[in-house]
Amino acid sequence: MKINKLKINSYGKIKDKEIDLDEKVNVIYGKNESGKSTLLKFIINSFYGISKNKNGKEYSDFEKYKPWDTEDFSGKVEYELDDGEKFEVFRNFRKKNPQIFNENKEDISKQFNIDKSKGNEFFYEQTKMDEKLFLSTIVVNQEETRLQKNDQNILIQKIANLVGTGDDNVSYKRAVDRINRRQLEEIGTERSREKPLNILMRENENLEEEKNELEKYRNSKYEIEENKNNLLEKNSNLEIELEYLNEIKLIQENKKIENEKIKIKENIKNENNEKIEINKKEIFKIENENKKIIEKNNKKINKLKENKNKIKNKLAIIFFVLILINILLIIFIKNNNFKYIFLLTLPMDLIFSIIYLKNKKNKIKILEEENKKEEKNINDEKNNYLNENKIIEKNNEDLEKEINKLKNNLELDINLKIEKIKNKYLNKIENNKINNLDDINKKIEIIQKELNEIKIKIHELDFDKENVEPKLDNLIQIEEKIVNNNEKIVNLRNLEKSMNLAKEILRRAYEKMKNTVTPKFTENLSKNIMEITDGKYNNVMVKDDNGIIVELEDGNYVEANRLSIGTIDQLYLSLRLSMVEDLSKEKMPIILDEAFAYYDTQRLENILNYMINKYNDRQIIILTCTEREKEILEKLNIQHNLINL
Repeated sequence: MKINKLKINSYGKIKDKEIDLDEKVNVIYGKNESGKSTLLKFIINSFYGISKNKNGKEYSDFEKYKPWDTEDFSGKVEYELDDGEKFEVFRNFRKKNPQIFNENKEDISKQFNIDKSKGNEFFYEQTKMDEKLFLSTIVVNQEETRLQKNDQNILIQKIANLVGTGDDNVSYKRAVDRINRRQLEEIGTERSREKPLNILMRENENLEEEKNELEKYRNSKYEIEENKNNLLEKNSNLEIELEYLNEIKLIQENKKIENEKIKIKENIKNENNEKIEINKKEIFKIENENKKIIEKNNKKINKLKENKNKIKNKLAIIFFVLILINILLIIFIKNNNFKYIFLLTLPMDLIFSIIYLKNKKNKIKILEEENKKEEKNINDEKNNYLNENKIIEKNNEDLEKEINKLKNNLELDINLKIEKIKNKYLNKIENNKINNLDDINKKIEIIQKELNEIKIKIHELDFDKENVEPKLDNLIQIEEKIVNNNEKIVNLRNLEKSMNLAKEILRRAYEKMKNTVTPKFTENLSKNIMEITDGKYNNVMVKDDNGIIVELEDGNYVEANRLSIGTIDQLYLSLRLSMVEDLSKEKMPIILDEAFAYYDTQRLENILNYMINKYNDRQIIILTCTEREKEILEKLNIQHNLINL
């Protein structure tokens, strides 16, 4: 794999820059702060994306390289794989995913896996090299060493790490020590007291004691709730029964009202009957009184008639006597005057008798008329009573019919309503046969009394529950804390198992590395260092995790930390170069960023000559702030592509 062209639109301080790279040796020259490291970051971020995570740094790469004076934050890298396929990757660094084009300029971005956190993984799929491996192997820089150039042990440690674990930032011993320290701090041991595991276990013991003390309140709560539920159920049943009785009561009260109405009509009827009887009595009384009056009048009339007849007889006798006297007078009295005077008494007596008889007759007539009038009045009054009785009897007949109809309809309506209510409450209450209103009222009174008692009991239970609940809340909190603590303990136990497993895996990996990979690395390292140093150092061996010894020309061994910083640099570079063969299915470029800062001229010439001959099938990119690399390459007549920033 080789990089053909870089096109930087805007990235950090670099703008509108195009760089063509040779497939062999490229020297990118620029003074300090000219943008070499920015250029290297551009290449890395184009392949793997730019991070917005600070990772312990003051600024993230995104913040560090985002241009201040423009919104454009983009660029493109053209590269070619070993099989000849050419690709272009365009990045707008403000977006997570790039656009990847093939040689025909077709967008093939969707042909690669897209990770939610990392974005499009096209470069990993093509090279099988992730960003961490890319940076720890094919990119070599002296930044860390330059920052601490007086501390050779850092570089020695990195060499030992690389030989022992395959990663210059991973030390087996430090990794195990770190796991042990973390295990002690985050978990604890049987003998430690103030560590998480021990604290949690002691806390659980105390919580269990509190829990056992509060458990009795749980049973109290259950009893309270059970009693309350029973009371609520009973209350509900009583309320249903009360509702049923009130509905029956309403019907019975309506029935009572209707019966009262019927009773009123019956009373009217009875009053009518009484009125009829009274009228009959009045008729009887009238008839009796009439009879007495008529009898009395008849007696008077009869008496008057008798008197009239007697008087009439007397007058007839008197008249006859007078006539006889007159006759006698006429016969025997000679005095004519006396005879004429006495004779005149006859007409006078006749007139008087007629008048008297007529008067008697008038009296009789008057009495008879009075009798007739009285009879008529009595008959009229009697007829009034009789007519009134007929009307009352007719009304009574109508009332009787109405009363019978009301009674029949009422009974039917009441029975239907009661049956409907019973069906409504069927299966809700026991068969209740109480229909009498008095019994219903008594039952309602009993139920209301029970309901009041239940309400009081429920209130008492609620009060008891209010007293119990804070304790139960405390119990729940304790139980939750115990559960949480147990989860934490399980997590700590699992973490402990994971750490023990990690240590075991590290141990096995380290043993396997020492027995398989390390010998190969040390062999390659020995060959490389011998060639780089013209045979001054022939053999390099790793004594233990952080101890490296080097064999001198005379056969003696010295510890690596006794060598010069330049020699240690050579060791480090030699080991990195010895790994590039097995890292990827592609022949990855070798990128050297100020890698020769502590090399003298001879060492630099040796390493350049060695690298270019050894790795002539790879692209080499050297970023430097000096002209030494260019001068040595010209001296060795090695063709190279010089790029000035």
